Amino acid sequence: MVLSFFKKGESPLDRISHETVLMLGDARHSFDLASTALLAGADAAAVGADIRATDDRINSAEQRLRSELVVHIAVRGGDDIGLVMGCTLLLKKIERIGDQAKNILDLAEDGISLAGAPDIDEFMTRRQVISQMYVEASDILVSLDTAAAQAFLNRSMAMNRECEQKIHEYMRSEEPGHWAVPRAVLHRYWKRIVANLAGIVSSAIEPIQTLDYADGGSTDIVDD
Repeated sequence: MVLSFFKKGESPLDRISHETVLMLGDARHSFDLASTALLAGADAAAVGADIRATDDRINSAEQRLRSELVVHIAVRGGDDIGLVMGCTLLLKKIERIGDQAKNILDLAEDGISLAGAPDIDEFMTRRQVISQMYVEASDILVSLDTAAAQAFLNRSMAMNRECEQKIHEYMRSEEPGHWAVPRAVLHRYWKRIVANLAGIVSSAIEPIQTLDYADGGSTDIVDD
């Protein structure tokens, strides 16, 4: 387990573990705010400052924690190098998730709104599921529950297949571009978020050499 070093007892890494979970909570906060602007008609300008400030906080935390991990290796030597590499990848995935929230906000700031659309219930349901996945991912990072992690990975892969299918449907839709394109783009952002959450959770159960892969290393978790 990449994050098993968080269980070693009182150490600077315990605090890094705690801050990592806080970063994921910040990322969920931004996701929820951006979603209200795009799906519920909230004022994009009103939530935009909060989202960008939160993103700055996530970015600053990532840089600071990466520096602390470098110091940890310098002090402890190479014994924890694989574990620290895994944690560094985890931090980068959280930063990427924050970027996706900004991308969702960008849609709203460009004047896109799905509030009141005939298919809004479908969008709201999927958004709620993804928001809850942030919470579940945080819980798994704390508990290192391998069974819960594997169940999460299975559900995330199913969710990404659903998003991919919706993207293809919108690409082939006979509806005008201003209707189909925002829906396809949003599902693309959702797919990236879920893939990065899966990558974060896989860090709780996978060794460094198979991170970003599921099924024992046979299935790539695409998160770009």
